[in-house]
Amino acid sequence: MQDNMPILSLIAFTPLIGVLILLFMPKTQGQWIKTTAIIVTLIPLILSGWLYAQFNSNLEGMQFKEEVPWILVPLNKEVQGLSQLTSFFFEFKYVMAVDGLSLPLVFLTALVATMAALASVYIKKRWKSYFIWFLLLETGMFGVFMAQDLFLFFVFFEITLIPMFFLIGIWGYMDREKAANKFLIYNGIGSAIMLIAFLILVATAGFGQTAGENGVSIHYSGDLNVITEHLFQNADSYVKQGDLEGNPFFLSEAMKWTLFIMLLVAFGIKLPIFPFHTWMLKVHTEAPPSIVMIHSGVLLKMGAYGFIRFGIMLFPQQAVGLASVLAILGVINILYGAVLAFVQKEFKLVLAYSSISHMGIVLLGIAAFNTIGFQGAVFQLVSHGLISALMFLLVGSIYERTQSTQIDELGGLAKSVPFISGILLVSGMASLGLPGLSGFISEFLSFLGLFETYKILTAIGALGIILTAVYVLRGVLAITFGPQKPSLPEMRDARLIEAIPMIALVAFIVVLGIYPGILSEPLHQTVNSFDQFIHSVVKMGG
Repeated sequence: MQDNMPILSLIAFTPLIGVLILLFMPKTQGQWIKTTAIIVTLIPLILSGWLYAQFNSNLEGMQFKEEVPWILVPLNKEVQGLSQLTSFFFEFKYVMAVDGLSLPLVFLTALVATMAALASVYIKKRWKSYFIWFLLLETGMFGVFMAQDLFLFFVFFEITLIPMFFLIGIWGYMDREKAANKFLIYNGIGSAIMLIAFLILVATAGFGQTAGENGVSIHYSGDLNVITEHLFQNADSYVKQGDLEGNPFFLSEAMKWTLFIMLLVAFGIKLPIFPFHTWMLKVHTEAPPSIVMIHSGVLLKMGAYGFIRFGIMLFPQQAVGLASVLAILGVINILYGAVLAFVQKEFKLVLAYSSISHMGIVLLGIAAFNTIGFQGAVFQLVSHGLISALMFLLVGSIYERTQSTQIDELGGLAKSVPFISGILLVSGMASLGLPGLSGFISEFLSFLGLFETYKILTAIGALGIILTAVYVLRGVLAITFGPQKPSLPEMRDARLIEAIPMIALVAFIVVLGIYPGILSEPLHQTVNSFDQFIHSVVKMGG
């Protein structure tokens, strides 16, 4: 069944079917539009669950691969020194596949998208346009985690930018247009840097040639497998022969470092890494809560995923050479985010700086460059995706009832909305790393992995765990307990459509905390192969 059914394409493009359906629905049918959109998001979630169950954890490499020719740009011209006609063309394939790294992120995307669609009950205007952009965004996110061609990855990556721009700029809060512009400018710069790096890779490591009866055919491919093979396997034979200059895939050390730094910056903006974080604060505070669920829960993870998949796996020697820098950046993210989260009076800003801090833990796991650290980084991506999505779902619920997310204006909500307050307390405990919840295992593995090589940095970074407990408890307890503010209106507790995503996200947080094997089993083989590959290249001097 794996070989016959294009399961990845079905997951990625089902939302586009929803877009087509919505285009033909009258915009006055708001309830039907919402129901249709929610049902459409359920289909990829079910298919992703099936994909997860069918994934073979014992196999190395990519699974469920789909590959067809996509774009071929021919260019015929005479080449000096060649008597025969040489055919030049750029070849980009539609290649989709998943491994233990991308599989959990595909499922996370499907889950958070469905929960965010349910949370979109708070949207008050232009439901048709909203859900069209929403579903288009979902397709882009799926494609990013599945694409195995540089150009295809870039296309899906860009597909996420335009819907987010409109979702923030139209349905956000007071300063929404400024937030949308800042989002587009920062991410646009990152995309431009990434595109330049990809083009250089295609023009060098993507080079290939075949001789035929009619002449020589030279092509430039964006296929990630081809580029990896040319960089490390074919290139190795030239190293053994001592003929580096004759290697058509040859990249000088300076060029390798340049490309690695470009990818670090491009994906670091998305992650975000300090000091490329200011755009994210605006998005977290001005975008509607359902969109921040997706932004914090999934879109930030695209930065870490891209950096691992393209930055580290294509330039492992450079990555290991900068391991200490990555670890320092991770510690800066952790402490900077935690300290500033502690002094905020706006709860959305507390969560925004908390995201910066928690993404620093991902960097620590990566910087460890061992299997434990890599597992911790991926655990943190999934765990933070679940927790932050739940947190912003609760923020939306609280704002709908109080018209405020200022900590000083809230208090005593446990008396009037005990269910929402209870879920907020659980999410807070998960965020600070309480054992038995997903936050604990991800932080534990990341710090344990780094401790093997950078003990002092690990100890400094661990201070962030203490600060996290302080700012989380300060915010959550101030909102839920104490005397209720007399200015607050009468409130009803969570409605069913709000309670369902809250319970679902809490369930996954608890399951991941109690039984981490559900994530580590498909992940284990992939991180082992990553670790072996990185260290073999470094040992070889590649």
